[in-house]
Amino acid sequence: MSGTHKKLGARHKARKRAVDFLFEAEARDLDPVNLAGERAELAAKDDSVAPVPAYTVTLVTGVAENLDRIDSVIESHLQEWTLERLPAVDRAVLRIAVWELFHATDVPPVVAVDEAVELAKQLSTDDSPSFVNGVLGQVVLVAPQVRAAAAATSSRAENTEASDPEAPADSAETEGGAAVADTDGPQ
Repeated sequence: MSGTHKKLGARHKARKRAVDFLFEAEARDLDPVNLAGERAELAAKDDSVAPVPAYTVTLVTGVAENLDRIDSVIESHLQEWTLERLPAVDRAVLRIAVWELFHATDVPPVVAVDEAVELAKQLSTDDSPSFVNGVLGQVVLVAPQVRAAAAATSSRAENTEASDPEAPADSAETEGGAAVADTDGPQ
């Protein structure tokens, strides 16, 4: 069955919409989370506007909240390229796939990679699918360690909260409602 006749699932469509939002937000220098929210509100009011799937919002929010780390991971796996030199669509596709590899525990790594390659085929240059596959092939090797570290950190934070609900998680103090890391080192 050829790729053009394949029935696209709801998650694929949500990923494509997330790529669209990340691409548009970058091109127009907008906050992608606000953009997705505005489109969701517009869709609720206007039946001619396609609804924004919840998974699209999850992806856009996840990428936005972890953008620096995601970009750092992508850059560390680029060979003779910089993130800025990549086509903007490829950046968006890679960001979504890396977020899924690290945070979407219900998405098998092979699915995250395959979906990213398929989106690159649909939306980007002829060279993009193999490039995206190559980068993600390296990222997928570190994903289990990243997920395990995140789970351990989350578990420690939950244990800290359970033993002392007033204590800030992971020895971070809150300042103005935002967590601030303790940069003074051990005292």
